[in-house]
Amino acid sequence: MAVPEQPKLGPRTKTIARHLLVLGLSEDATARTRFLLPRLAELSDPATMADRTQAAARLALAIKRKERIVVFGDYDCDGMTATAIMTEALRKLGAAEVVPLLASRFDGGYGLSLRALERVLEAKPDLVVTCDCGSSDHESLEVLAEKGIDALVIDHHLVPERPLPVLAFLNPHRPECQFAYKGLASCGLALSLVAAVRAELGAALDVRSWLDLVAIGTIADVAPLDGDNRALVRAGLAQLARAERPGLLSLCDVIGLDRSGTLVASDVAFRIAPRLNAPGRMGPPDLALQLLLERDPEKARSLALEVEHLCQMRREAQTSIEREASEDADLHGSVDAVVVGRPGWNHGIVGIVAGRIAETRACPTVVIGFEGDVGRGSVRGPAGFPLFDAVQAASSALVRFGGHQAAAGLELRLERLVEFRALFAAACAERRDYPRVVARAPLEVDASDDLGELLADLYELEPCGQGNPAPLLRLSGQVRGSRALKGGHLKMDLERAGGGRLSVFGPGLGSRLESLGSSVTVVGSLRADRYRGGDALEFLAQRLDPES
Repeated sequence: MAVPEQPKLGPRTKTIARHLLVLGLSEDATARTRFLLPRLAELSDPATMADRTQAAARLALAIKRKERIVVFGDYDCDGMTATAIMTEALRKLGAAEVVPLLASRFDGGYGLSLRALERVLEAKPDLVVTCDCGSSDHESLEVLAEKGIDALVIDHHLVPERPLPVLAFLNPHRPECQFAYKGLASCGLALSLVAAVRAELGAALDVRSWLDLVAIGTIADVAPLDGDNRALVRAGLAQLARAERPGLLSLCDVIGLDRSGTLVASDVAFRIAPRLNAPGRMGPPDLALQLLLERDPEKARSLALEVEHLCQMRREAQTSIEREASEDADLHGSVDAVVVGRPGWNHGIVGIVAGRIAETRACPTVVIGFEGDVGRGSVRGPAGFPLFDAVQAASSALVRFGGHQAAAGLELRLERLVEFRALFAAACAERRDYPRVVARAPLEVDASDDLGELLADLYELEPCGQGNPAPLLRLSGQVRGSRALKGGHLKMDLERAGGGRLSVFGPGLGSRLESLGSSVTVVGSLRADRYRGGDALEFLAQRLDPES
């Protein structure tokens, strides 16, 4: 079915009006106001969150008793930011000793595994708080209960049917939880619990000082940027721009992220989050947590440089694995699915590579790294494809698997790789008719439109991301210079008909260089050029076509 033509932007207000129409907010004045002017004062009532009162009371008691509290978080940005929030806040509220620990992809894997539990017990805790994990860690939590150690679980993942053997379980997805907003990431839940502990103790503590971490964890975890998250992330991005946290200030300086303008969600998603995730993809994730917690500027800069070095190592490893995986996909892939695996592929990187191949080939993709006879892999696919169902249908060849419909992980033995490849391809073929995500029609940008004013208008729609996609724009211009960049990307300078030049960056579009004519139409998004700074703009192209 043909996509109807969209109205041209014209006056700046039409940009917002069209976006609100797409989101279904054009008729409700109250909803429009809350979307465009989200306020922390309008967050959902936290008192309705199941077990929040019990968890706050137990933490307050631990502080009063001078107990040792172990805060254990997952290895990703949501887990580490939630861990940093709990650690700092409990210390400021008077906790005698708070020991932060993180899961490791290479030592126990996701969550509070039995191997991770050993590290927790070595810290001799009186109380354990898990962040962004715990919902499926019954075995480890039962060990804690048997030893008489109270546990509090902060998580937003799948709620198990079997009750957790814990004192409190904060998860908005619990059927009995009456908390109105269900989209909080674990970092947002951690902040809410901190506020409850503050109230329990009658302490003076400004919890807004951790909104920068909430913004990072929420965006990086691809949580919906609507409702409560919209208010939290909008305020958190403003705080992040002020960079009051030495570790984040140093990281922004090291990577050259200009904070003089308005920071947007994509700055976190594509610049900050990959750096914080890099240590955990190459080895222990602790370095990133240390960076978030460090208060000394000199030490923070040293840590930021280490993090950036690991990010560069991750890029190099990713390039190598992606090249080899693409070669294997040509040999073993089909129109229905790609399943590839080799010894030595880094477990922390296979998920990124699977996502790239799935996007390029538009089919479900599994990339597996083997150590000896055992492999661990990640599953990614086109938007809307039921990945978990397909993996489950092929699970007879697996040691174990888990995840959800948008992403999954698995473990299998090398001798069953060929069998799993056939089973997974067949399962994907049976699901070819999955509901496709309809592409949004781009908005036309007139040659006379002022791009600086347009960008200022687009900032009113931030934070954009999951649940609030940024508007797609389409504009045309004369090509005044173009070149391919390392990694298969394209860099281009356009001269617009109305005057002025615009820098265009096209991720993965380097192969289009030879086919470019003298003029092109680009479809994508407009953003501030953080490298050049000031008022410089850049267009991030998703696709481009020669002018007819």
